[in-house]
Amino acid sequence: MSGPGDEPFIAAVKPLVDAMGGEMIPADEAGPDDVVLSWEGRDAVAVRLPQLADSLDHILAAMERRKGIPLADLDRKAKQEVVRILEARGAFSVRHGVETVASALGVSRFTVYNYLNREKGA
Repeated sequence: MSGPGDEPFIAAVKPLVDAMGGEMIPADEAGPDDVVLSWEGRDAVAVRLPQLADSLDHILAAMERRKGIPLADLDRKAKQEVVRILEARGAFSVRHGVETVASALGVSRFTVYNYLNREKGA
């Protein structure tokens, strides 16, 4: 159960939870797959982690916000960089990851595979 002194802690971790697409819930409502965060000896809050596919959508949305334009509007070199970053973050180990990224970038799956192969060959 969170207490009155937990608000600064909760405010501090909220950007991280939001960035990964998680959901903050009361600690006493945590299920077996939720992560309970403790603060000053008390359970402060629980984090419900997203499904991997949902995480990829959140990562893509965050990248788009940082770039300030739709990912599909990036030039080829910028799209290759996005693919490199996503590969480093494990995006292509998620089921339908290549399709999801290709759709966000406005390119074909074949093009994403080419970007991946170019990176490995470099």
